Amino acid sequence: MANDATLPRELETDRCGLALGPAERAHLALALAYAPRMSDGEFFSHITAAVILGIPLPYLLVARSLLHLSVFRPRRLPRSVGIRGHEAKPSLVSPIRDERTGLLIANPAAVWASLGRQLTDPYDLVAAGDAVVRTWRVDSPLATLADLEAAVAAGRRVGVAAARLALPRVRSDSASRTESWLRLTLIDHGLPEPERNHDVHENGVYLGCVDLAYPDLKIAIEYEGEHHLRDSEQWARDIARYEALRAAGWIVVQITKTDLFDEPATAVRRVQAAIRSRG
Repeated sequence: MANDATLPRELETDRCGLALGPAERAHLALALAYAPRMSDGEFFSHITAAVILGIPLPYLLVARSLLHLSVFRPRRLPRSVGIRGHEAKPSLVSPIRDERTGLLIANPAAVWASLGRQLTDPYDLVAAGDAVVRTWRVDSPLATLADLEAAVAAGRRVGVAAARLALPRVRSDSASRTESWLRLTLIDHGLPEPERNHDVHENGVYLGCVDLAYPDLKIAIEYEGEHHLRDSEQWARDIARYEALRAAGWIVVQITKTDLFDEPATAVRRVQAAIRSRG
């Protein structure tokens, strides 16, 4: 299937208003273009449903993925160029209509449980779960933690063992894949679990929200993405926020993409040093 589809402007951002990456935009555009060709009983699932729902996935996984469609027996598996067909079980998945796109997809909890095979890094599976149950700055979560628990307990499916291990680490107040990765990295290197998206108030004045925090120690941990390369105004606001935090006695540890994904031990040592400095 040729990758020549375009994406409507209103769908170029996710449900939180963040711009979709190029792989997600292309995949979603292909799903929208293919939808009129879908037969009765077919619905998007797995990676494609995750993209439609805005669940964060690694770039290469999305960029290299076919469109995933599922059907229930006795319907025949969809077979077409660029399509990966799956036979679904009614006990494990329920098709729903996505509100933003109008596409028929697997229910969010089932989508997450199905990603246990595709997401080979446990951190990515936790981050996907965080996105599904997220309550922070959204009108409502895609699913609840109880929904994820029910999906894992519903029966055997490929990847369910990985989902079962990831489930206790899922949090509803994580804002991004990178924030989830950073939290898990710190924990797995022996540090206490930090608070997520912590609002800082000093003497009745709101100084801002920090990605991760140890409030009792007045330590803020901020992931520095590539937004400052695209949005100079946002970067200026971030600098002002960091200056205000430091003036109020907070230590601000700034972690880059290289720190987190290429040199995680170095990132952890910087946070450890901040903790030691507090005695």
